[in-house]
Amino acid sequence: MRITRPLLSMVAASLVLGPFTATQAQDEQFIPALVYRTGPYAAGGSGFWGGMEDYMELLNIRDGGIGGVKLTWEECETAYNSDRGVECYERLKGKGPTGASIVHPLSTGITYRLIERATTDKIPLISMGYGRTDATNGKVFPYVFPLVTNYWSQNTAKIKYIGMKEGGMGNLKGKKIANLYHESSYGKETIPVLNKQSEMYGFEIRHFPIPHPGLDQKATWLEIARRYKPDWVILRGWGVMNPTALKEASRVGFPATQIVGVWWSGAEEDVIPAGKAAVGYVAAGFHPSGPDFPVIQEILDKVHGAGKGHISPQRVGTIYYNRGLIAGLLTMEAIRNAQGKFGAKPLTGEEIRWGIESLDVTEERIKELGAEGLMSPLKVSCADHEGGGAVKFLEWTGTRWKEVTDWIETDKSIVDPMIQASSAQYAKEKGITPRSGMSMDSDCG
Repeated sequence: MRITRPLLSMVAASLVLGPFTATQAQDEQFIPALVYRTGPYAAGGSGFWGGMEDYMELLNIRDGGIGGVKLTWEECETAYNSDRGVECYERLKGKGPTGASIVHPLSTGITYRLIERATTDKIPLISMGYGRTDATNGKVFPYVFPLVTNYWSQNTAKIKYIGMKEGGMGNLKGKKIANLYHESSYGKETIPVLNKQSEMYGFEIRHFPIPHPGLDQKATWLEIARRYKPDWVILRGWGVMNPTALKEASRVGFPATQIVGVWWSGAEEDVIPAGKAAVGYVAAGFHPSGPDFPVIQEILDKVHGAGKGHISPQRVGTIYYNRGLIAGLLTMEAIRNAQGKFGAKPLTGEEIRWGIESLDVTEERIKELGAEGLMSPLKVSCADHEGGGAVKFLEWTGTRWKEVTDWIETDKSIVDPMIQASSAQYAKEKGITPRSGMSMDSDCG
């Protein structure tokens, strides 16, 4: 069965669902769901978990889980609040026959708060496309995985994209870039790499914080457009901050075509409320939108067709949904890997960590999963917990996201030394002995 949906209806379509509560059966793999279906960031939380839960539901319906082990989960509402995120983690970490097997914090702030707890508990944290960037160094952060591409990598691709639009990286010299960022751990994460690139390429960077939740931007945009007068604006927003930024930019006459967003500023819910003010706006991404992938069509058939979907069908195939689906694909591949070594049984977090560190998701495997064109290949190691890095850019046409670049490789010559220096400092502060040295190019021993 093939289901299509009118794009412009999806903002209004938001389904609040109850938790799927795990039991203590011995043939189940339990995964905590730290969700936020309420508040100013609900679109991201509900979309992501809708995609991930739908994929787990598909595996349960179609395959009986993974290796005969049923997937179970329980939602806990964090409202994107770090204190509540810690409470949810503590409430859920002991559930299931082996305890929590893997955690997606879905918040940079919550990720920071859980790093030491999860490491002590030996529960992997997957912060896919977000979180603490220097956790890419698995020798220092053995249980934290900023998979696919981290924030610093993404930022080097953004500057490459701006350089392309300026006719070459050499033409960045003397340009002005405004970094409009959400005043949170997430928003602040790329300030160091932007400052580094500013020194390297000779552009001027100025950082403009926007307090939570991001509705009050009038004075900031007047400062940007009338006084600073940048050539480009980087939008590092989240939730309601994003459409507000685009509308305020339009109000002061700053063109959307000169604004480049991060991937948490590049979903349908970020642009549709802004109307015409968003047309021509470009955002980074590590996947496209749309339902035209075999795995999504199978979900619509077997999961939503059976009335077991975890989100409104109108939102299936949107950016946030597809991101959650990719998180589900990678999580389940890690569990499948770990079963290959430890057996088809409920696995511990420590065993699943091995499964994540041995992920090698090739083009061939992506096609087998029905996700060809939805994601790029990924290869993780004990030292490199990112495993990918490539970024592409999407332009909002007013009705859909259009891909305007191919995959752009990130600049590891900038990012890797910064990761090694930052993670070395963390290791020193915390008294951590890295696994077989600091270099991310060598094995962990």
